[in-house]
Amino acid sequence: MRCILLLLDGLGDRSQPVLNGRTPLQAAYTPNLDRIAAMGMNGLFHAHLQGAALPSELAHFLMFGYRLEEFPGRGVVEALGEGLDILEDDVALLARIFSVAEEHGYLVLRHENPDLDQKSCEILHEAIRHYSSAGIEAQFLPTRGIGGILRLRGAVSKHVTDSNPIIENRPLMEVFPHRPMSSDPLAMDTARFLNKYLRWSYRILSGHPLNEKRCKNGLPPINAVGTQRAGKLSNLPTFPEKWGLRGLLIASGPVYHGLGHVIGMETLRVKDTDDPARDLRERLETAYQAKGHDFIHVHTKVTDDAGHTRDPSIKKRVIETLDTALDYALQVIIPDEDVLFIVTADHSTASSGTMIHTGESVPLTMVGKYTRNDDVRRFDEVICAAGGLSLVRGTELMHLVLNFLDRGKLWGLMDSSDDQPFTPGASTALRIR
Repeated sequence: MRCILLLLDGLGDRSQPVLNGRTPLQAAYTPNLDRIAAMGMNGLFHAHLQGAALPSELAHFLMFGYRLEEFPGRGVVEALGEGLDILEDDVALLARIFSVAEEHGYLVLRHENPDLDQKSCEILHEAIRHYSSAGIEAQFLPTRGIGGILRLRGAVSKHVTDSNPIIENRPLMEVFPHRPMSSDPLAMDTARFLNKYLRWSYRILSGHPLNEKRCKNGLPPINAVGTQRAGKLSNLPTFPEKWGLRGLLIASGPVYHGLGHVIGMETLRVKDTDDPARDLRERLETAYQAKGHDFIHVHTKVTDDAGHTRDPSIKKRVIETLDTALDYALQVIIPDEDVLFIVTADHSTASSGTMIHTGESVPLTMVGKYTRNDDVRRFDEVICAAGGLSLVRGTELMHLVLNFLDRGKLWGLMDSSDDQPFTPGASTALRIR
């Protein structure tokens, strides 16, 4: 048997007054999702702790059965997904250029996501591309638009705080070591270096001719760099080593490709078009045809993007559009008894409020020849709670996958030197001569 897991990114939401107190998923017309739920075993899922708001890359990392403290950091995950040159001892941070105003000696964020043409981005990125001090080198590596990766090379640590406040009209933040690392020389030196770089880049960008021209034309200057979520490569067991499954991740975003690199899961890069239903159907078809893999993760980001619009009606419509693609799952995937089909999300992205992501659990359904059938007849954040899976958290998801693939090992048995949760393990046959 093999598993196909469909992940609708950011699917969960909050009750919305504009939808008569329902979530976008509750309000949406989803006959295919509802039929799948009616055929399967249902529950709620949270990748960590209920109420904890998780970014997608961390939620996926935990969903795939890794521990929170093993996560290498978003910066390095995204850098790998972008195909950038990252060495074992480098530190990578998410970085972007944006608009700030100087007030009482502080830099206040005015425009966190300014509209800037590609040529101007390239010019300003180049102006702050290289900086070095005290044996540490920084290089700003552009990725898309105003964004990029700030790569630090030298004796550096990932245990430093962010400088980007994200929310406009808040001041840029001074970088410090994480509290447990407050006396660590590497963390102290890295924080000190980053603060120097941030001040230097502000001076360089503020005096740049392009910004002088923008100011004369009444446009805000793009005059500062913000950093967040430092990361560093680490040695982890691969997904096949950990779960005994050959994995394939089908996704469009570079952060997911980077995550596949980190955990040793093969990735298939796909593109998003203006037809998300067709995109999803094609990904499901590809997943079903990938019979050389035991675990295929199918990802779509459009539900998360819809939540970020802060318009619940848009998210409702997107969910309804995606549901039309799931007739393929009902007609082809689910009838195949050799497939365990799962639908869930990584986190909630509320289409109201100020939080980037929110901490509510998300619906989960599993359909396969070994799953129980419960009384749930609708796929949403409330009704699925009455299903036979109850609340599933973190690593429990992968243990359930092994269980419903009929590949879980009886605890206590040791068929290999590693106490892996799957069977058969990498055992060695006894020779009699």
